[in-house]
Amino acid sequence: MTLAYDGTEYHGWQIQPGLATIEATVTAVLSRIEEAPVRIFGSGRTDAGVHAMAQVASFDLTNPIPVTNLRKAMNRLLPPSIRILDIAEMPEGFHARLDAIAKTYEYRIYRDESCPPFEHRYVYHHPYPLDHQAMHRMAQVFLGSHDMTVFAAADERYANGYNMVRTIFSSVLTEQPDRLIYRVRGTGFLKHMVRNLVGTLIEAGRGNIPADQWPVQCGNTVPARGLFLVSVDYPEAA
Repeated sequence: MTLAYDGTEYHGWQIQPGLATIEATVTAVLSRIEEAPVRIFGSGRTDAGVHAMAQVASFDLTNPIPVTNLRKAMNRLLPPSIRILDIAEMPEGFHARLDAIAKTYEYRIYRDESCPPFEHRYVYHHPYPLDHQAMHRMAQVFLGSHDMTVFAAADERYANGYNMVRTIFSSVLTEQPDRLIYRVRGTGFLKHMVRNLVGTLIEAGRGNIPADQWPVQCGNTVPARGLFLVSVDYPEAA
C-alpha cells in the first residue's frame, strides 16, 4: 500500500495510546473492511507533523477483495488528510520496512519576508540572510557512509551497539524564487536526522558552522511541518 498524508493533525506514524496517528487511523479502516484485527507495517516512522507523498506499508488480509476495490473502499472511509494512492499484491514475505533499500525526504524552507497563509503548514518560514553557496557545500559534505550520531535525537533504541552508520546517496539543495528545497536520499534515517541535517545547513548558511568539513555538532532541529517523505525504494525483485 502506498499512501500520502498531511501530518499536521497527527502525532506521527506510530500508534500511541489515546493519540491520533496515521498508523492507528489506517489500521482502524483496514480492520473494519476485514471485519477482524489487521496489523500494518510501515516502511518507517514519521514524526508528529511530518507529511508523506508516498509512504509504504504492508499487511495481510484474508478477505479476497480486489486491490482496486480495496483502495476505493479505504479512501471512502479515511479522512481527507490521508489518501491511499495504490495497493498491490506482493510476494509472500514482503515487508515494507525490512525490504526497503532507500528513502528520499524533502524539506521546504520559505524565504520571502511574508509566508502565505496557505503555505505555513508545509514550510519552515526562514526569511533571514543565508549564504546559499555555503549551504550547497555543506550538503555535499553529508554524502557517503558516516556515523550519524551527531544528527540523531535521543531514542531508547539507540543503545547496546545500535548501528548509527547511514549512507547518503544524494544530498541536493535547490534554489527557487521564494524557497529552498533540500532533498536527501539514503539507506535510512535516524530520529530527527533529516531535520537536524537541515538545521546544520542553515547554520552553515549563517556562518556558524564551517561549510566544508564534517560538523562536530548539528544545528537546531527545524520544525516538522516542512518535511515530506517523498519515496521508498525496493529491490527490483520486490
